[in-house]
Amino acid sequence: MIKIGITGGIGAGKSYICNLLRQRGIPVYNCDEEAKRLMKDNPLIREKLIQVIGKDAYTHDKVLNKPAIAKFLFASKKNAAVINCIVHPVVKQDFIDWTNKQNTDIVVQESALLFESGFDKSVDKTIEVYAPIEVRLERATIRDNSTVQQIKSRMAQQMDEEEKRRYADFCIINDGTTNIEEQIEFILSQIATSQKKK
Repeated sequence: MIKIGITGGIGAGKSYICNLLRQRGIPVYNCDEEAKRLMKDNPLIREKLIQVIGKDAYTHDKVLNKPAIAKFLFASKKNAAVINCIVHPVVKQDFIDWTNKQNTDIVVQESALLFESGFDKSVDKTIEVYAPIEVRLERATIRDNSTVQQIKSRMAQQMDEEEKRRYADFCIINDGTTNIEEQIEFILSQIATSQKKK
């Protein structure tokens, strides 16, 4: 089984690419969605979040208190690192468990923080979904109903796109004009060929 990690900055279109891969029958593990689920349901995460944030981390009926989590998370980079240290190892193991249940030749992990979190160590190949900043800003402001400044602020929290491109094994240009399907086909054939050589 080949494990592929897909990443990309805000508005680059990684979820769009992952949906195209799903249409090809390739299972996709979405780290953001699964992290949210695990923060609600995993007892180890629950215990550690309460230790760090206090009882406010969850409401009286044991529902994740998102505003309290967000307030702590965005207060400082140190706080964000603390949350990541609690959540990321559990997500990493959950991905491994999920992968073991799949009966396909290829699986995909979708992660905004693929390199920052070390999730790239859990996959065989990595793909960066790339779009020019003006395209990303336009997409993200419409999608999230946010201002350009708000999106730029969120972008500043992420690893630089050019740096991600240097780390990634492959890059998909999603600028609205370059053919996406051709790029996907080329990358999948390259990955398949490299696996056969091993």
